[in-house]
Amino acid sequence: MRISYVRREMSERPLLIGRAPSSEVTASKDRPDWIGADPSKIDRALQHALAKPSGGWVVIDSSRAFSHHPRPYTIDGRELVGWRCAKGPALAPDACPHMGAELSKGSVDARGRIVCPWHGLALAGKHGSWAPLTTFDDGVLVWARLDSQLASGEAPTERPFLPTRPAHALDAVIRVEGRCEPQDVIANRLDPWHGPHFHQHSFTRLSVIDEAIDHVTVRVVYRIAGRIGMEVDARFDCPDPRTIVMTIISGEGVGSVVETHATPVGPGRTAIVEATIATSERTSVSWLPRATLLRPMIEARAKKLWVDDVAYCERRYALRRA
Repeated sequence: MRISYVRREMSERPLLIGRAPSSEVTASKDRPDWIGADPSKIDRALQHALAKPSGGWVVIDSSRAFSHHPRPYTIDGRELVGWRCAKGPALAPDACPHMGAELSKGSVDARGRIVCPWHGLALAGKHGSWAPLTTFDDGVLVWARLDSQLASGEAPTERPFLPTRPAHALDAVIRVEGRCEPQDVIANRLDPWHGPHFHQHSFTRLSVIDEAIDHVTVRVVYRIAGRIGMEVDARFDCPDPRTIVMTIISGEGVGSVVETHATPVGPGRTAIVEATIATSERTSVSWLPRATLLRPMIEARAKKLWVDDVAYCERRYALRRA
């Protein structure tokens, strides 16, 4: 069953700039957001998302985070090290197979091998029981395939289930962690009704205009500064059980996406890796991928939102445990 209704406008009317959404929204029923955010309805959408296959893939970090400087990661309770080798991003156990030294405190040589800081063992491929994980670089994010993340009876896939992205775009990626589980992150994004209340610094005048078990579409004003904002229609859906994607389908920036990926770190701890991939329908967007000065601004706004949303996820996790 599809539902369409509009949230009551705030007393402070925003000053809108940019292209407006193309379609009119007719309110079929005006009711407060605390009723629209029905917990049982959100849970049904969550269970539908969690039942999807993943192929065993999880997002580790942005592609830019993998460099010739080793970086430690903990994924699903495993201590790993990430670096950029001759073939691209690599991820492997952080313990040296010789005597267990932390490879993340070592270096990368000219051949792209990770070098142990204790005795100089240079590693690239399999060495005894030590072996790199299967990774996939989609150009924005680096994924790893973990057998532990396969659902019962699920077969691994050669590549992750990638959402549709714009061809010419600027990408910005953040990575934060919280005391919660991946399902809490997905549930947070399946509840758009909290946006103009919990994130008053970023959103106002939200309307849920289309809703089904596999997606929800909102019309929302994104604050740029003070009362100045842009109004867009954005659709949320889940391509896999640990990812939710927001796609702008009408208004300014059609085709832009925000991918939120939830990766298990350990018991009761999750990494949230969020990629904003922004594009424009303006006459020329060839400059956009080179507009790197915009990247820190986009990342700062995303981190500000996730200060609130991590608290939301952690509270949900604490209540579920209790």
